[in-house]
Amino acid sequence: MAAPRTSHRTSGNALFGFTRLIVEFGVLSSFLFSLVLFVNGTVRTVTVIWEALPNFSEAGTSKDLLVAAIEQTDNLLVATALLIISLGLQSLFVGRVMNLPAWLHIRTFDDLKQKLLGIVVVALAVKFFSVAIKWENGSSQDILTFGLGVAAVMLAIGAYSFILARLGAHPQQGEGDASPDEAGH
Repeated sequence: MAAPRTSHRTSGNALFGFTRLIVEFGVLSSFLFSLVLFVNGTVRTVTVIWEALPNFSEAGTSKDLLVAAIEQTDNLLVATALLIISLGLQSLFVGRVMNLPAWLHIRTFDDLKQKLLGIVVVALAVKFFSVAIKWENGSSQDILTFGLGVAAVMLAIGAYSFILARLGAHPQQGEGDASPDEAGH
């Protein structure tokens, strides 16, 4: 009787091993997109600065550089989100990734979601800032509508994060920390 049980367990382990391989495709694709966006951002930064040098003293150059810098920040945030997805999937499905900063240790899927949601909120703020800086023509109602849409998404993300933390799915303390209730406070 023990033989079929072992056989079932072995096939289950093989199936899980196969799913780990599938996740590696996601890890690799997220990492490659992240790498390409970081390289693209670096090349674009050098190009924009190089092209701005001949017109450096002109009034519009500083605004153009500011817009380019904000767009570069947006690009870096997306690249960082993809890198975090790659590292998070690797940690969750394949094995622990070594030499990561403490803030990037991902122990649960909820950890990964929280980190990504934080980046999404910042990326939305940067995108709104970019649109607002470039805004010259058009009705003020259009920019207000866009801003309210961005704010609504940020509010929804904040509410989701708050609820997730309240349900205990995302502990905010370190593993050795006692909660205020456990410490008697």
